[in-house]
Amino acid sequence: MNLKNLLSACLLSIVFESCSSDDSSEQTQQQNPETTESMYFPPTNSDNWETKSISNLGWNQTKVQDLLNYLQTKNTKSFMILQNGRIVMENYFDSHTSTSTWYWASAGKTLTSTVTGIAEQAGFLNINNKVSSYLGNGWTSEPLAKENLITCKNLLTMTSGLDDGLGDDVSPSNLQYKADAGTRWAYHNVYVKLQDVVSQATGKPWSEYFNLKLRDKIGMTGSWIQSGDNSVYWSTTRSVARFGLLALNNGNWNGSQIININYFTAATSSSQNINLSYGYLWWLNGKSSYHLPQSQLQFPGKLIPSAPDDMYCALGKNDQKIYVVPSRKIVIIRMGNAADNVNLALSDFDDVLWQKINAVIN
Repeated sequence: MNLKNLLSACLLSIVFESCSSDDSSEQTQQQNPETTESMYFPPTNSDNWETKSISNLGWNQTKVQDLLNYLQTKNTKSFMILQNGRIVMENYFDSHTSTSTWYWASAGKTLTSTVTGIAEQAGFLNINNKVSSYLGNGWTSEPLAKENLITCKNLLTMTSGLDDGLGDDVSPSNLQYKADAGTRWAYHNVYVKLQDVVSQATGKPWSEYFNLKLRDKIGMTGSWIQSGDNSVYWSTTRSVARFGLLALNNGNWNGSQIININYFTAATSSSQNINLSYGYLWWLNGKSSYHLPQSQLQFPGKLIPSAPDDMYCALGKNDQKIYVVPSRKIVIIRMGNAADNVNLALSDFDDVLWQKINAVIN
């Protein structure tokens, strides 16, 4: 072969490989709409919500019934999967419907975290300030010097140092010293005092400020209901999903930054070095260890081994779940009664549920 023919052959080979590469890339994009489709936000003034089929996503339709059967046997009321904001699965069980309300339990802690950040970005408060700057001295029964160590950030990160073995009552007499703030992680209902901080700092009742700055801006419905010592949010499953979609987009709703992105990034990152799997009232997957409510033990490994490492989640009593997975642009909601035994946040149900979910989405 002479030099001219050799150069022509090389050129043809390069063009062919380039076209093949382009075709392959285009085919990959067509086969993986997860990465190419734009993010969708449902309108805030209607119930309309775009959907996406499992087959169009290339997910495994044959595994869906197994997932649904498992959910039903585990006392589920509702289950949703959003991908890029569109509804892929929306299922209701045991007479529950799309208009039925259910309690968020501690999954609603993330609502308090978010509104605290909104109040901070508006200049009403600083999470590094001591809580007594807003509530006054004597909001606990600790010695003043110890009480003044507790910042709003300590409440966000469950590091107040207050005794978590005295129940959910947050009256001053029940908020007693256990350790210096910042030196001990313990799941404690005292976080709810952040609602009082926001109210005092903004001059508005908590529910009014919450509705104005978060609920109404993303089209949620629902309300806060006092249940004993706990302030509990109730809403439809779709309202839960709207908040999950806001979280997936780092606090942005259809181009409007509801919560400062720097605050939200901090909220969904390790917030202290005791429980690496905890942010600002958000649970984090993929860390090297974790702590659980009502325990001082450190457990090695990831919070939910079968779930994606980049997932952050809101976990509530009796298996209320908001799973957010940025790498897959997925939000998953599970509401209902306890899958097995009564629990405060994490349960064995999480990992088995994720095994069932993975069989569908992978």
